[in-house]
Amino acid sequence: MDGMRSMVQSGQGPVPGERPTLKTIAFMTGLGVTTVSRALKDAPDISQETKERVRLVATQIGYHPNRAGVRLRTGKTNVISLILNIDEELMGLTSHIVYGISEVLASTNYHLIVTPYRSDRDPMAPVRYIVETGSADGVILSSIEPEDPRVKLLLERNLPFATHGRTELGVPHPYHDFDNEAYAYDAVRKLAERGRRRLAILEPLPRFTFFHHMHAGYLAGLRDFGCERVPFRDATVHDPLQVVYRATMNLLRDHPETDGIISGSSAGAVAISSALAAAGRQVGRDIDMVSKQPADLLRFVRPEVITVNEDIRLAGRELAKAVLGRIEGVAPEQLQSICMPDGRLMFPN
Repeated sequence: MDGMRSMVQSGQGPVPGERPTLKTIAFMTGLGVTTVSRALKDAPDISQETKERVRLVATQIGYHPNRAGVRLRTGKTNVISLILNIDEELMGLTSHIVYGISEVLASTNYHLIVTPYRSDRDPMAPVRYIVETGSADGVILSSIEPEDPRVKLLLERNLPFATHGRTELGVPHPYHDFDNEAYAYDAVRKLAERGRRRLAILEPLPRFTFFHHMHAGYLAGLRDFGCERVPFRDATVHDPLQVVYRATMNLLRDHPETDGIISGSSAGAVAISSALAAAGRQVGRDIDMVSKQPADLLRFVRPEVITVNEDIRLAGRELAKAVLGRIEGVAPEQLQSICMPDGRLMFPN
């Protein structure tokens, strides 16, 4: 113990309370700083036994690379920024997409930073900050618009990114998307097969690309299966549950003939189900409903609802792989994927 104390006092060992560094790990393992650094980078000339010993010590003492130092040495931040509209949380997506991204980044040197923003604030602000400060090596965007100005800026600045959703810019870029057009079309089919003919749909805000996809599928389904459109006014999938509840009550008052509803979110489906029950309409008997869900939750809380899984954790994994691929110089056309309602993963190119 006296020897250890004298080594600390002489500057050879770790100082209690200070942030662990490569020198700390070197002192505790008896290795050189260069060897420790190369072991943490998985260098091929370092033995597996040494790598495991170094990683174990690094984990035990809570060592994390100094990002400022890494940036000075390599020009990289080792940061991926996920810019999320807080409406994503209303739809139950946030935790799932973060988990998916983290699963991929766990085996890399990259760290995830989540940057939330509000719909009533400038959505360009977080992207401008990252571009101007160089605070991330790559960006993941959600809530994509057809002519999304954030995507335009990232393309202009050549900063690697991937989008959760597609644009209509005519410029290839990495993305992962759920086929909302196929979802809405198939939802109409499911309801029509149950004899439902007067159908309403809770959709996204029209400014988002996935509204156009979902709406197109809905209209095509109505046409092909001989169903009638019933307008669902005053609410979208982005609204709080009480707003969706009130809008459903208004729908049932103004259009009591409605016998089928499609929901673009599981949270919306819960609010709709509550309104239907309050109005004395029983799902599965008087009316049927189809809803997307990011996790297998509705089956337990609303088993009468027909559900379609949208695997958001898969989306997170695909988005992480896409942005990492772009950082490594992979062509954007090779970093595009679409998840179908039946769970199949499609690659357009």
